[in-house]
Amino acid sequence: MSPTKTATTARIEPNAVETKVSPGLARRQVFAVAGCYFVASFAALGLPPYLTEILPELGDGAARWAGLLYIVPTIFGAIGAPLWGRLADRFGRKKLLLRAQLGLAAAFLLAGWADSLPTFTAALVIQGVLGGTFAASNGYLGAALEGHALSRALTLMQGSARAALVFAPIVVGSLTPWLSPHRQYALLAVLPLTAAVMLAALPEPPRTRPAAPQATTAEAEADGTPVVEAAAEPSGRAPAASLRALYAIEFAFVFSTVISFPYLISLIKERIPGTGPMVSGVLFALPHMCYLIAAIPVHTLFRNRPRAGIALGFGCIALGLAGHGIAGSLTAFVAVRLVLGAGLTLGLVCMSVLAADCAKGRAPGGLFGSIEFFSKAGAVAAGVAAAAGNDWFGPTAPVLTGTAIALVTVLATAVPRLPRTLRTRRSL
Repeated sequence: MSPTKTATTARIEPNAVETKVSPGLARRQVFAVAGCYFVASFAALGLPPYLTEILPELGDGAARWAGLLYIVPTIFGAIGAPLWGRLADRFGRKKLLLRAQLGLAAAFLLAGWADSLPTFTAALVIQGVLGGTFAASNGYLGAALEGHALSRALTLMQGSARAALVFAPIVVGSLTPWLSPHRQYALLAVLPLTAAVMLAALPEPPRTRPAAPQATTAEAEADGTPVVEAAAEPSGRAPAASLRALYAIEFAFVFSTVISFPYLISLIKERIPGTGPMVSGVLFALPHMCYLIAAIPVHTLFRNRPRAGIALGFGCIALGLAGHGIAGSLTAFVAVRLVLGAGLTLGLVCMSVLAADCAKGRAPGGLFGSIEFFSKAGAVAAGVAAAAGNDWFGPTAPVLTGTAIALVTVLATAVPRLPRTLRTRRSL
């Protein structure tokens, strides 16, 4: 391992300890894992937008703590994800996936019955520490699948997340006339409990054995360009630079997309006065709907050239976010949200392909726990940057910040490929 690797990366990088003997899950089992994540994430994704209505019931009349409490589960989820991933590799992925679902249920019950702000905050901390169903589900799938089968399953998992992000707030809002969002936490705790019962019927992923060390590796990069690694790391690991690049791309992608979320409604109301909550909600959901429609075709098109797809995706994100800064009509907002949706779809799908490639010869629990760490770190950084930018410069600032990060990532992804392209052309 390179001596220049930072202490943080070295600490959370997963060990390469195994390859699969006979990987595989039936399609219905893969869909069951994705479905369980969808139902379990309803409260986690659907209730936080209603914190401004929940907190007055707990003594915070002005909901001053809403911004901080919004990211509390994310912060503690980032801290716990690498640890839970390594424990899954040691004690079993199915066991740790069940633990995540039961941890969510316990946290939701406590949040729903909390009668004070400290107790509610404690429930959100427990949600972050004991949850982590997305990383746990990916670790389970990574232990049983490889290559394109794994990348397609990871694409399906992202589809579950997008679907929950679209539909959960609508369901919560529909239930609000009969049950307050605060008490819905307790009601929705039945969903991760149901998911745990369903997952209990699934098999433990196939047994694994240590990977054979390799002195050198001649392989093709994820986008099809042949390269030769002069000294591949032992145990068949993917090159360390590729893994570090995946972590960096994950952080930049989450940062540049999430930073537009918190103040999008404020920006829409500022630019299009009189816009109703239904229209604002549809505009918010448009990029995620794009993913649900186009993810599988995009996977088919870019599964052999994910880096090109990532560069194109970040380009669309930069263009879409920049468009938010000048959009002044409903038509313009629809257009820029669709462009952002194209970037979101390309980025998520192609990162799933890269993650599946990096999973070869690695312990999947540790790998996906580490990816989750960088994802949540990007979300926390985006939330802080969005709040600061909005306070200082207004609701346009977050989308412009996201534009800058996306442009930098496009250059970092595309420019290193130019010398190889030029060398190839000169040799012809």
